[in-house]
Amino acid sequence: MLVTGNDILIPARAGQYGVGSFNTNNMEITQAIIHTAERLRSPVMVQMSEGAIKYGGQDLANIVIDLAKRATVPVALHLDHGSSYESALKAIKMGFTSVMIDASHHGFEDNVKETKRVVEAAHAMGISVESELGRLGGIEEHIVVDEKDAFLTDPEEAVQFIEQTGTDYLAIAIGTSHGAFKGKGRPYIDHARIEKIASLTGIPLVAHGSSGVPQEIVERFRAAGGQIGEAAGIADEDLQRATQFGIAKVNVDTDLRLASTVGIREALTANPKEFDPRKIFGPARDVMSQVIEHKMRVLGSVGKA
Repeated sequence: MLVTGNDILIPARAGQYGVGSFNTNNMEITQAIIHTAERLRSPVMVQMSEGAIKYGGQDLANIVIDLAKRATVPVALHLDHGSSYESALKAIKMGFTSVMIDASHHGFEDNVKETKRVVEAAHAMGISVESELGRLGGIEEHIVVDEKDAFLTDPEEAVQFIEQTGTDYLAIAIGTSHGAFKGKGRPYIDHARIEKIASLTGIPLVAHGSSGVPQEIVERFRAAGGQIGEAAGIADEDLQRATQFGIAKVNVDTDLRLASTVGIREALTANPKEFDPRKIFGPARDVMSQVIEHKMRVLGSVGKA
């Protein structure tokens, strides 16, 4: 069933579990996400970035919407990192049920102003809104933030921001980062900051840049001819703890990109003569499903639909 972000995230926050919000760029990724959610009876959010909209447009949105409407678990279609008021409205017109306005690169007052505009317009149409306060480092499509420009979310500012904008859920900077390279070793997650913000605000919180970058997938990627540096992700234990204290939405993109490519590379390596796309993209969908299932179990959303 196609629902709003609030329909999924408010129960998640109350139930102290997380819901995966997985980025999609094509039919196979969308099928892996929604079919896995259906099989595990998990609520789920499928998100499209502005890059995905440019790539797949209304066609891709319609695939998500159709699968969501036919699913028996709650599914929301979410705009990831909407860069403007116009972008958010475009997504709403396309049928999105949740939108993000990311004005975190502005100062506090301008962030409030831009976010409030989107909230007022989206709420008038029954659509939920995510916003961001603080800045994550790393790279994700058009989002490029050097570590020197990243800063963690201030709890007191978070309270003011929510009160002044009316945002439904808030992405906070707590040590995660975009991309496959989140530092050496285990990235530090500021759990005390999560707990403080959660206790002061009461709304669902969002963790961006939360791919685990499983080492098994990384090694399979390399074994199939892929080249990648010392990739590192967010530990399962950190995500499990974070969901106990307010993180209700957990964004995952890199894991699916890696898993998809592993499936494709392995299929072509095993049979270099293969040119049937079903036998190339099918294995990619299977590997993504395995990664998605693992993430849903870590977040505790299995059986919550």
